[in-house]
Amino acid sequence: MTNNDLIEPSELTQLIIEGIQERKGKKITLIDLSDNESAATSGFIICEGTSSMHVAAIADSIREYLLDKARVKPYNYDGYQNSQWIVIDYGSTIVHIFVPDQRQHYNLEELWSDARLQEIPDLD
Repeated sequence: MTNNDLIEPSELTQLIIEGIQERKGKKITLIDLSDNESAATSGFIICEGTSSMHVAAIADSIREYLLDKARVKPYNYDGYQNSQWIVIDYGSTIVHIFVPDQRQHYNLEELWSDARLQEIPDLD
């Protein structure tokens, strides 16, 4: 049994951020979609790695960290085939891990520019 429905969204967000930071993920952005009725989720967390190998390591870290700390498993994930953009679905929050050029190309921050954005400073 997992705790997906029992964990508070703010706690889920914090654990995801910690999982990203465990593998030195960069440029973390929180997109709050809770006021957007057309959004399929209440929030996105976007970050980037320096290479496809780094992106996959960040995604693995998030999944392992949440399972270890809160017994939370993602509903689904995709993108490991080339690891240019990995998405992890935690229901209320969807995590996007990009290599820099793919993040710039898809520009999710601009796509959801009407939402509240919060930048999380890099640890180093």
